Amino acid sequence: MPQSKVIETKVKAASAAAFLGSTSLLAALAAVEDNARLLSWMPDTVAPFVLALVPTAITFVSGWAAKHTPRI
Repeated sequence: MPQSKVIETKVKAASAAAFLGSTSLLAALAAVEDNARLLSWMPDTVAPFVLALVPTAITFVSGWAAKHTPRI
């Protein structure tokens, strides 16, 4: 009988971190929207890429730190 597929802990951790990181970043951006001086030092063409690195870094670190799901 085929074994059901288990979602690894690493995938769950990285997915949760990506969601939380993205929502946190969006909340921060909503707060910053009224105060553009916080991002004024960054060129407009670079800002989206730098801001996209935040949830990417959170996802990478959480996926790296989570343990593998044991396989039988």
